[in-house]
Amino acid sequence: MPDQNVPPEMPNPAIETVIIPRVRDIGGFEVRRALPSAGRRMVGPFVFLDQMGPAELITGQGIDVRPHPHIGLATVTYLYQGEILHRDSLGSVQPIVPGDVNWMTAGRGITHSERTRAEVRATGGPLFGIQSWVALPKALEDTAPDFAHVPRAALPVIEAEGKKVRVIAGSLWGSTSPVETAWETIYADAILEAGARLPIPASHEERAIFTLSGLIEIAGDPFGPGQLLVFRPGDEITVTAVEPARILVVGGDPMDGPRHLWWNFVSSDKDRIEEAKAAWKAGAFPAVPDDDEFIPLPE
Repeated sequence: MPDQNVPPEMPNPAIETVIIPRVRDIGGFEVRRALPSAGRRMVGPFVFLDQMGPAELITGQGIDVRPHPHIGLATVTYLYQGEILHRDSLGSVQPIVPGDVNWMTAGRGITHSERTRAEVRATGGPLFGIQSWVALPKALEDTAPDFAHVPRAALPVIEAEGKKVRVIAGSLWGSTSPVETAWETIYADAILEAGARLPIPASHEERAIFTLSGLIEIAGDPFGPGQLLVFRPGDEITVTAVEPARILVVGGDPMDGPRHLWWNFVSSDKDRIEEAKAAWKAGAFPAVPDDDEFIPLPE
């Protein structure tokens, strides 16, 4: 049976694949998952891409992603609206707000939770953002875990000709983010006025855009929100906003081999994932201080 998330044909010569995200539930909150997909497992180092919202949380409501483990990846949280409180087994406690970056390197193993703070839950409000996972190079899959928070004021912003682009990670259009990455990565948040044109450089082999709002056009074809458009290597791409639009640019160099993904674990080695499963089941992962709920290993 064909994958329902990938259109059967893609006549646009610039686009290799179009992926329509699947709806998933995380802690009582629905997300739209674009990666991984049957149509594409990775784009550069990105092995996972979730759109959270946009949603309006009513008074008393919030997200509660209980403590859970990761190995072999970095989680990247970036918000457009709202707030999420990050806690991890290193002792990090960090609210993230729009425009900031939370970059958590799992390495050989980390546990974290993501929740709505009580003060925010009491009033309700919007929540809209992206969480992605970036695979680590083979040589660093078992590195020590780490957490970095980079405020929005530290990220470069490019404004010109109807465009406002914040470079979240990597280097694009002559600007470089201070977020440290272990692999060549491109990640940017672009807001386009109607008629604005955004070139996507061909300098990186694997590139895609995730359409968040508005209507864009590529080589004469229109695309609305909620699609991951994966480009063919080597082609110069220009995105034109037919109406005001917001897109996310993702990609980078191809990874050093395929990655296996099971639940919250990513690795180039299937045996390492089996070890992580056994460790979580046995309670051998480090705990998150002041957040002792437990998610059982999926059976």
